[in-house]
Amino acid sequence: MTKRGQRFVKVLFASMLLTLTVALSGCSGDKAAGDSTQIADTSAANSSEANTVANAETDTSLEVPGEANETEEDASHITIGIPQDLDSLVPSLSQGAGTQEILYNIYEGLYKPDSEGNLIPAVASDYAMSEDGLVYTFTLRDGIQFHNGNPVTVADVKYSIETCAGLNGGEPVISAFSNIVSVETPDERTVVITLKESSSPFMAILSTVEAAIVPADVTDLQTNPIGTGPYKFVSRSLQENVVLERFDGYWGEPAHIKDITLKVLADSDSIVMNLEGGAVDLVARISTSQAAELGDDFEVLEGTMNLVQAMYLNNAAAPFDNEKVRQALCYAVNKQEILDFVSDGKGTLVGSSMFPAFGKYYVEELNDLYTTDLEKAKALLGEAGYPDGFSFTMKVPSNYQQHVDTAQVVAEQLKQINVTANIELIEWETWLNDVYQGRDFEATLVGVDASTLTAGAMLSRFRSDAHNNFVNYNNPEYDDAYAEALAAEAVMDDDKATEAYKKCETILAETAANVYIQDMCELVAVRKGYTGYTFYPLYIQDFSKLDIE
Repeated sequence: MTKRGQRFVKVLFASMLLTLTVALSGCSGDKAAGDSTQIADTSAANSSEANTVANAETDTSLEVPGEANETEEDASHITIGIPQDLDSLVPSLSQGAGTQEILYNIYEGLYKPDSEGNLIPAVASDYAMSEDGLVYTFTLRDGIQFHNGNPVTVADVKYSIETCAGLNGGEPVISAFSNIVSVETPDERTVVITLKESSSPFMAILSTVEAAIVPADVTDLQTNPIGTGPYKFVSRSLQENVVLERFDGYWGEPAHIKDITLKVLADSDSIVMNLEGGAVDLVARISTSQAAELGDDFEVLEGTMNLVQAMYLNNAAAPFDNEKVRQALCYAVNKQEILDFVSDGKGTLVGSSMFPAFGKYYVEELNDLYTTDLEKAKALLGEAGYPDGFSFTMKVPSNYQQHVDTAQVVAEQLKQINVTANIELIEWETWLNDVYQGRDFEATLVGVDASTLTAGAMLSRFRSDAHNNFVNYNNPEYDDAYAEALAAEAVMDDDKATEAYKKCETILAETAANVYIQDMCELVAVRKGYTGYTFYPLYIQDFSKLDIE
């Protein structure tokens, strides 16, 4: 059965995007990528002087009025506030969801997700799958080129996929790509990928930012990122800004706005001031209190973040290595009270590591597994050997106000069962290094999102041997259920795979792997005059759709 130009149907748009393949953003975007991210040191050649020159090239205030053939659109610009600097400019090494949603505009894979959750052709124009699901044959898009003007070749595709699969000497950067046996290029427009075992989520994984196609002859993407997306990289000032410019050689519909400055707003208290003062024009994921402070110059759009916000627990550290302790916390936390306090009741309650956008995989009944019951919580603590309660430290990234606010409510609620949660606010980079990579924490409150609408994107991280299992969850029953799902996918038995994934979610909930709270409401502040902001069922910001009235 040949499937040419196949589009994967969306799994339902709904609530949300940490890396790992889920992504971590103050949302921890979870992705199946490498375990470490490095940001190259900035040398004198990339110092403030160099960045000043680079920024001046895109500063529309310096353009000469009346320049021949210049239009208003040619001079268009927008400044967008982001909560943290990018953790990497190399797509395969990016970890934070906040990084991947930006790189989506610079890089593309053979296919990519659209705003409805479908997979659409990108670097490839179409593909065919063999009847046994083991061989995928891609046709390279005609005339597509990189940002440096060089044509994209099958050699570039082969290099990119083999790098992610660990076929050229390294370890697999995307763990699911260890299933790839070979990448062949029989002619100048054809790429053939052969798998060890058939896998129904393969195309979705192939469409992630991590699997982007990059030039085979560019060795330092960290300082010279080159992709095929609608925007190209111009400059970067560490912890300050990243500047992008419309790529006029883009194969698809060109972006409307020429220049974009991404301004780092690590201090969430400065967001309203920067918006009202004119320093930024758009900020996604503001709080309801911040939205209420904005004047008439702004429109506030409402969507969902498509993530699972939870108090994530280190299951290998006492007292959270005790299931009864974890269950006690679940009974003590009042999720609806959190939503009411933090976001005026907006958001969607979740009971496991899955959010509603996943449609058939989402088990809504798990939301009611732990109804608030303080007496039951205290009894469980007593059974676990903590009749007088205990204290612990909850590390929270300071640049995500919604997570800080939620942590404060959770800490107050836990006092009712004599449990003291000491909140430690840390910078996002510290969170990535210490909590996510180093697993040096007792508890943390963040959101975990998915880079693809595949169940594995949210659930693979809880396997005992998963490289991105930062909560150290270890449950043989869970491992067996997840293996069942993979086996069903290998024979294309979608119904059986779906049931196995639902079993995984149920195990996570019943064993209280974490204290699950919500898929958060997303509020986006946009200065009036700018249009086109589009919500995705994944953690994505698509700048190419932005326009000026």
